[in-house]
Amino acid sequence: MIIRQPSTAADFAAYYALRYQVLRQPWQQPPGSERADDDEVAATHHIMAVADDGMVIGVARLHPSEKNQVQVRAVAVHPDWHGRGVGLQLMTYLEETAAAQGFTECILHARESAVAFYRKLGYTVVAPSHTLFGVIPHFLMRKLLAS
Repeated sequence: MIIRQPSTAADFAAYYALRYQVLRQPWQQPPGSERADDDEVAATHHIMAVADDGMVIGVARLHPSEKNQVQVRAVAVHPDWHGRGVGLQLMTYLEETAAAQGFTECILHARESAVAFYRKLGYTVVAPSHTLFGVIPHFLMRKLLAS
């Protein structure tokens, strides 16, 4: 598996297809709802995990949110690859990228089911956040990045 930025139209199609499959389709959200208004802003950094056979198995994005702070969003791992280190590699890549750019803190809004995963990576819960689609509680989490 390699972690890299999507660079072609086919890469982005596979990237968004996985985001939709994991983060929107299970809750009957319409295609296109996996995209965010700021996805195409130059400061937004998209990455994808690609298996040896070329299949996109994980995606995530990072963007500056405040001075010295970045936010991770839209982390999605293909269900067949859960528990195999894909999420860890995505997060490590994003955190290292942010730290190399001088950011000192990373935040994210984790689904309740993912809080334990992010805690293992050193994130702490700051506060309850929003409830997506009226049924998925989220929690604001933060981590100080190594300089």
